[in-house]
Amino acid sequence: MITATELELRAGARILLDGATLRVAPGDRIGLVGRNGAGKTTTMRVLAGEGQPYGGSATASSAVGYLPQDPREGDLSVTAKDRVLSARGLDQLLRQMEKAQTAMAELVDGPERDQAVRDYGRIEERFAALGGYAAESEAARICAHLGLPDRVLEQILATLSGGQRRRVELARILYAASDAGANGRSATTLLLDEPTNHLDADSIVWLRGFLQRHEGGLVVISHDTDLLAAVVNKVWFLDATRGEIDTYNMSWRRYQEARATDEKRRRRERANAEKKAAALHLQAAKLGAKATKAVAAKNMARRADTMIANLEPTRQNDKVAKIRFPEPAPCGRTPLTAEGLAKSYGSLEIFAGVDLAIDRGSRVVVLGLNGAGKTTLLRLLAGEEQSDAGQVVAGHGLRLGYYAQEHDTLDLEATVWECVRHAAPDAPEQRLRTLLGAFLFSGDQLDQLAGTLSGGEKTRLALAGLVSSAANVLLLDEPTNNLDPVSREQVLDALRRYEGAVVLVTHDPGAAEALNPERVILLPDGTEDHWSGEYLELVTLA
Repeated sequence: MITATELELRAGARILLDGATLRVAPGDRIGLVGRNGAGKTTTMRVLAGEGQPYGGSATASSAVGYLPQDPREGDLSVTAKDRVLSARGLDQLLRQMEKAQTAMAELVDGPERDQAVRDYGRIEERFAALGGYAAESEAARICAHLGLPDRVLEQILATLSGGQRRRVELARILYAASDAGANGRSATTLLLDEPTNHLDADSIVWLRGFLQRHEGGLVVISHDTDLLAAVVNKVWFLDATRGEIDTYNMSWRRYQEARATDEKRRRRERANAEKKAAALHLQAAKLGAKATKAVAAKNMARRADTMIANLEPTRQNDKVAKIRFPEPAPCGRTPLTAEGLAKSYGSLEIFAGVDLAIDRGSRVVVLGLNGAGKTTLLRLLAGEEQSDAGQVVAGHGLRLGYYAQEHDTLDLEATVWECVRHAAPDAPEQRLRTLLGAFLFSGDQLDQLAGTLSGGEKTRLALAGLVSSAANVLLLDEPTNNLDPVSREQVLDALRRYEGAVVLVTHDPGAAEALNPERVILLPDGTEDHWSGEYLELVTLA
């Protein structure tokens, strides 16, 4: 269970939450919702013990499994399997068992070998007490459901894509949560920030079922409304304008209906009150013209003002970022070409012999199963990574704009202003301030560190950097991840309007439809084909 008392959260001088008291109990499956930048991720970090509140406290009385939007694993030299098994400490026991087995095989009969046999028996006994081989099988099952087959589990984390590493982290958390206690129930409270990012359609369906069955507490931030509808039995709405959390003890669909009904009621009451107040003010003005009625006029006007002041506030419409991609700079007929690209990590070949020609204004989608090398290909094209073979050739007038799904292009230790200034060092200051304002960054937020922004805010900041670049070829890796529905529609509209060339990696069918692509590149083989509606069905599976 997690309890937060008098919680106060701030982002710079901006108050995100002011004096909230929150409680997550076993069986609670809470959807934490609100617009991008409202403070959802900050709230989750504090509940997980990863961040300190400005005021108040948050304490957990049981185990917590926290999935941040951008997991930063410490040791990338361990295998994916060991990372998952470390959730129950089984990774170390397995290594000790392997060491003891080696000793038993190498030592000749004698006291040392007898000691090795005893050591192995002691370690194996402890391994069995923690679930042992059945637990290892269970971990592999969870990983397989999340699109992590056995061959991936044997790889070290450094060789995996960002999406694969995030799924390993999710598998680790769910594996820990599946460990039932003495009463047969999981005591783990899950705190999941956008858990469906990088998951294919089948994995999302499996995750819904897992979370529905989870008996511990759960708080989930997600823009996947189907997940919220299937899992949530309570909603926390974080109102950015009031710095408060409204609690609704109901399912997601009932919450949506209740909010819509409640908002209609508030607007109706405000309209009626404003009409009555206007009549009272008009009457007060007439009475005020007579000296003998001055006191009565003031009382009437005061009554009208009080009537308005006592109304419940109606929800303010959220500001929307005006997202537009840059006006592309002039370039030659084929601004970007790739010839015979190959990439391996150690003995693992990601892809080989990939050829690609990006003509001016062309629109290409890159498809492939998770781990097929989609992100790696974009990184090679962007010059963020070197290929093992082949080359990337810049054509006449090429100006690249690269959006990384893990926000790798952002300096998380730099301020919002420094990030966009770095993206466009020669642009006039006022032009950049106007641009940031269009992306909803202004005032004190310009001095906020990029690392403290929410996932949606980081996405907006990275896109603002692209707009300032005058790029004529955009490399976009999951540009709609972490965005609320309104911001996502802005990105899709920007895709439709952009006149330069685009190479897109996405799990979002809406993004592929908005791009209206001409070609598709299928990895890991590098096969090129004309786009057709049949490929749209593969987007969510890839």
